[in-house]
Amino acid sequence: MADRFFANEMPDFIDETSNIPGATENSLLKLLALPYSSLSEKLKEKALGLKETIVRETWGHGGRRVQDFTVYTVCALRLFKIVILPPKTLGVCALGAVAAKHSGDERLLNHYLTQFEAVKDRNSHFRGAKFSFIEFVFLGNKILGAVVKEIIEEGRRLSNKGRCPLMYEWHRKKYWGAAHGLAGIVHVLMDMELKPDEVEDVKGTLRYMIQNRFPSGNYPSSEESESDRLVHWCHGSPGVALTLVKAAEVFGDEDFLRAAIDAGEVVWERGLLRRVGICHGVSGNAYVFLSLYRLTGNVKYLYRAKAFACFLLDKAEKLISEGKIHGGDHPYSLFEGLGGMAYFFLDMILPAQARFPGYEL
Repeated sequence: MADRFFANEMPDFIDETSNIPGATENSLLKLLALPYSSLSEKLKEKALGLKETIVRETWGHGGRRVQDFTVYTVCALRLFKIVILPPKTLGVCALGAVAAKHSGDERLLNHYLTQFEAVKDRNSHFRGAKFSFIEFVFLGNKILGAVVKEIIEEGRRLSNKGRCPLMYEWHRKKYWGAAHGLAGIVHVLMDMELKPDEVEDVKGTLRYMIQNRFPSGNYPSSEESESDRLVHWCHGSPGVALTLVKAAEVFGDEDFLRAAIDAGEVVWERGLLRRVGICHGVSGNAYVFLSLYRLTGNVKYLYRAKAFACFLLDKAEKLISEGKIHGGDHPYSLFEGLGGMAYFFLDMILPAQARFPGYEL
């Protein structure tokens, strides 16, 4: 099992004002000893450098265009394809308009909006996109309640009045994790308007998961699994921890808070995975500590997120080059590769505002 992660030899917690023994000789500890503001600058610099690398390796090389659109959400896939489908400028202008609006640059905002005016009457893609957006908003508001009802009913049906109030299947397995299973589904349900009995089913499902976790504190990847191996966002404690943080926020239940903290201990002990990304890598696991920090205000969790960031900053590229860390099946992607590490580094600049991309809203 230990071959899936590196032993965490970093101090459990050290106040920023304290000295870290051995920091002068050890490059990782030297980073960990930096004041947060100084480390943030290093993380920002590294993230921007990674961004340049990703652009060069995916969109560079003589204008070659990426043909692999593998991402983890249909929304991201659609947005990505807008940039490359005719007219090629629309996606870029849409992104530019958002950035200009965010920065308060009215001149640049008007410039990008003018580009839409120039093509809106002659391009069927754009007309279709306008209609699709309006239709999406209208239908979304209309059918959201029905979709939630169907999800609850399906969960109850598959549970078959078992010990867990809600249960779901994917590829004939009753997964528990954030990517494919219970943790992810109830996480979304907690953002919805639920009836009192539905709220109790969500709470009961989480309590069932807590009661049936492994003795180690980790969570099974699926119902009745006895393999205590995976400590990922997609399977295991990290994803469940994020959902438990959400439950503690929504319901104000101390049991969920304690369970989230317990899951965080598993991530601290076994979360330095041999991958760098967000789905099943060190970057994604670090978001557990950022979420716990946001919920509790306890600086220990900010320190632990900082420790995981320092580990990546100090060692990731060297370990990838040596084959000791897997670069990812899609090595520059957000969820599997260096894109995720860059995203995490940038989130560390303002940790109280950090959210796991596509999961925490």
